[in-house]
Amino acid sequence: MPEFFSTSCKGIGGQIKRRYTDFVVEEIRSGGRVCRARRFPEKGTHLEERVSVPKNPRGMQQLHLDLEKINKDTNFVIREITRFLQCSKKRFGYAGMKDKRAVTCQRISLFKPNIERLQDFGSRGIQLRNAKWSNERIDLGMLKGNRFTVVIRDIDLEEKEVKKRVRVCLKEMPQNGIANYFGEQRFGGIRQITHVVGKELLEGRFKEGVMLYLTHSMAGEEEEIRKARQRLAETNDFAEATRLFPSKFRYERSMIHHLCKYPNDIVGAFAKLPKKLRYLFTHAYQSYLFNRVIEERFKQGIGLGKTEGDVLLNGMPAAPLFGFELKFAKGKPGEIERRILKEENISLQDFHVKKMAEISSKGARKSIVLKPEKMRLASIERDEFFPGKLAATISFELAKGNYATTVLRELMKPGQP
Repeated sequence: MPEFFSTSCKGIGGQIKRRYTDFVVEEIRSGGRVCRARRFPEKGTHLEERVSVPKNPRGMQQLHLDLEKINKDTNFVIREITRFLQCSKKRFGYAGMKDKRAVTCQRISLFKPNIERLQDFGSRGIQLRNAKWSNERIDLGMLKGNRFTVVIRDIDLEEKEVKKRVRVCLKEMPQNGIANYFGEQRFGGIRQITHVVGKELLEGRFKEGVMLYLTHSMAGEEEEIRKARQRLAETNDFAEATRLFPSKFRYERSMIHHLCKYPNDIVGAFAKLPKKLRYLFTHAYQSYLFNRVIEERFKQGIGLGKTEGDVLLNGMPAAPLFGFELKFAKGKPGEIERRILKEENISLQDFHVKKMAEISSKGARKSIVLKPEKMRLASIERDEFFPGKLAATISFELAKGNYATTVLRELMKPGQP
């Protein structure tokens, strides 16, 4: 958790994601169209409906649809749809991953789907609609950003004070910007180890990285998987682990099955993960280092302001997503970047992994300043879950690659006296 806040406004406290509908994410397409979530935010307001597919007189190959889901992982939804259609996952295209514990709506593409089967598709918590034919596949990054509508609950303030603090924050954040930290979901949910596994892999400790991914457990996990992880850590018995790991932990199970047959093929076990997921471990470690650079800038008194030696993106200072082709900044920013790598005992060349080319990274830079857009206080109401407390609904938009939890942290200021 970052130490510093970027704004001077007082926080309102509270908590988020008390229920799934408290966190709504709507994708903003490149042209500005918003994929509106309309089925799940208000339970019971929309009847179940099957997708209606228009005729395709021009022989177009890609069918675009709005995908709305509630409390579903994006990869799980892809698997559900492609299994039902009896087609390869490679036919499925999307612009970005969306939160699991939330209601989300985004645009997807399907290559030459079986229309009859698609029109019969129905799955709890998943809805497809607004089908249109196109010749273009939707790929990662093909979006402008996301619109968030979030309910913050358990606020222990008077309504007048909540309004006052929120309005000050909503004015200050878009005007001055806030630290563009990577959110905690980048580091792996409850276990928060994705970046640690990434470092192990980048440094060539493949066995340690894979076993950490399989065996590290946290109290917040379900009891069955927590005990299965602990047992595997104690015994290294992969045959037993195939029986103990719950079926829904499909990634771990696929790795364990491989290790049952080939106990020494650690790299092969890691390769059982989807390629996009394998790279996430590197990206998580890059994100951890990025956050450290911002923290160090605050400690050095530089903060988010421009200083001599900064590399600028769109006129704003940019911190590194370290990689083997990255060029350090100059002056004080460059000193910070070099010192953090030294403290981590890692070099730029460690991001070039010959045995696992797919997790290698050339490096890039990202702005350290985040400016939310169209921030609005939608309502303040009595909290139905916490008697005597208030719930505030906030909406705002972010460009792609930025985190709503970073904005909410500034507004709530958890841990602030």
